[in-house]
Amino acid sequence: MRAFAQLLEDLGYIQSRNRKLSRMVAYFRSTPDPDRGWALAALTDGVPQAVLGRLPLRRMLAELTETFIDPVLYRLSRDYVGDTAETVALLWPHRTAAQDPSESPAPEPPALGLGAIVHAFSNCDTTAQSTRLLGTLLDHLDTQGRWALLKFVGGAPRVGVSARLAKTALAEAFGHDVAEVEEVWHGVEAPYTNLFAWLEGKGPRPDVDGLPIFRPVMLAHPIEDDDWKSLAADDFVAEWKWDGIRVQISARGGQVRIFSRQGDDISGAFPEIRLVFTSHDCVADGELLVMRKGEVAPFNDLQQRLNRKVVTPRMQSQYPVHVRLYDLLFDGKEDLRPLPFTERRHRLEAWLQREKPLLVDLSALVPFASFDELNRIWAGTRAEGIEGLMLKRKESAYHAGRIKGLWYKWKRAPLTLDCVLMYAQRGAGKRSSYYSDYTFGVWRMTQTGDQELVPVGKAYSGFTDEELRHLDKWVRDHTTERFGPVRAVSAGLVLEVAFDAVQASARHKSGIAMRFPRIHRIRWDKPAAEADTIEAVNALLPQSERPPN
Repeated sequence: MRAFAQLLEDLGYIQSRNRKLSRMVAYFRSTPDPDRGWALAALTDGVPQAVLGRLPLRRMLAELTETFIDPVLYRLSRDYVGDTAETVALLWPHRTAAQDPSESPAPEPPALGLGAIVHAFSNCDTTAQSTRLLGTLLDHLDTQGRWALLKFVGGAPRVGVSARLAKTALAEAFGHDVAEVEEVWHGVEAPYTNLFAWLEGKGPRPDVDGLPIFRPVMLAHPIEDDDWKSLAADDFVAEWKWDGIRVQISARGGQVRIFSRQGDDISGAFPEIRLVFTSHDCVADGELLVMRKGEVAPFNDLQQRLNRKVVTPRMQSQYPVHVRLYDLLFDGKEDLRPLPFTERRHRLEAWLQREKPLLVDLSALVPFASFDELNRIWAGTRAEGIEGLMLKRKESAYHAGRIKGLWYKWKRAPLTLDCVLMYAQRGAGKRSSYYSDYTFGVWRMTQTGDQELVPVGKAYSGFTDEELRHLDKWVRDHTTERFGPVRAVSAGLVLEVAFDAVQASARHKSGIAMRFPRIHRIRWDKPAAEADTIEAVNALLPQSERPPN
């Protein structure tokens, strides 16, 4: 546990990507199985189901901390620190836990290695036993160890390391390419002893053939003004950039799994798509959409289906999903990824013609003779309700990751509105001492003829650290009411907010929500009375969603 705790602390403080990589490489090389495998699982969100999970952990900690700290004081401390694990680690008394003789005994505290800890929790038959074991472990650790333990069992270290970066470190530690690791990743499980054995040359490559696993996706670069001069129109094809979520459908031997672009298994939310692909054998790349009568519905409709483990027949009927394919990675057992895009496209068209799957169609190519012509097409994407265009080099093989010069995404220009800051909430982690999450609104006329602010979005990005300090001070100086970690402020600060689109939303008082809002500029110079109105926002809605005049 000591080595793992030091790893997490180092990763939390190190800013450099290369230094983070170096630190993880050293850990994976020097730490034995199964501890290094469980550490890898923690860094890639692979632990929660294996140990406790976030919700049981909160209840356990509430029960444990009530024995030595007033719950109100604990909540105030948690609010100030901004992190549950750190709060408990700092507050936990240095003592040996007492055992109530009337209760069934908790398991003996294990040797403080990650593997032993996982084993001990797996032997707990009840939540009460798990709670007592957690308390015993916390008693036997120092502050750093307690923090690391809670991060581990909670399954969310949040130390600035993505799953991709952890896999990259794993590959570099043993002289492999990260694409090799990702090819087998979804066919192995924590603590990954067979994966480490293969990487170290002590065992065979994990056998994932025939399994519906995730394959690393190919990503596109945002196109920039300087890129155009090095590109030739004849070398590229164009497609619409659809406003859904990218998915990979892996169908093998009657098993079907649907993955997000990050490799998260989202199959449970879309049973009708899984059913469609049960009789097929392929790995396909496409866009998941909600469609009605051949028309793509607003992204807000798709959100109703996301992040659900179970969906009802009523929800399936109300929000009918559809997959629009634009690439084919495997046709049966044949790996098509080394082929040029144009060949893969022909194979995809032939596959769709042959298989004719329900709820699936082909993403159309956009014909163009020059980039000037394509620019005119791109300029009309917002009016058509399309997110933008994709440019794909005709000769590009399907590579994992983002390779410069092969695929480009050309999103429509963002919209902007001048909004008024209404509420500010304290951030988490490094921002826990700052009011960094901002809810903003626009003006609306009331029935009595007065102007009121109604919220249209919330953002916590787009500003520098220096601007954050100024914003935080402004919030503290202009607070009108307090609601726990949230402060209401006087209507005096205008934020120019950039966003991709607006959509109707019954959850907001304004009836509208922004998509991907971020702070574009702080308008210290602009009077709040001159900010935008609800009419300006309504004008950005699709015609079918606009309220009647």
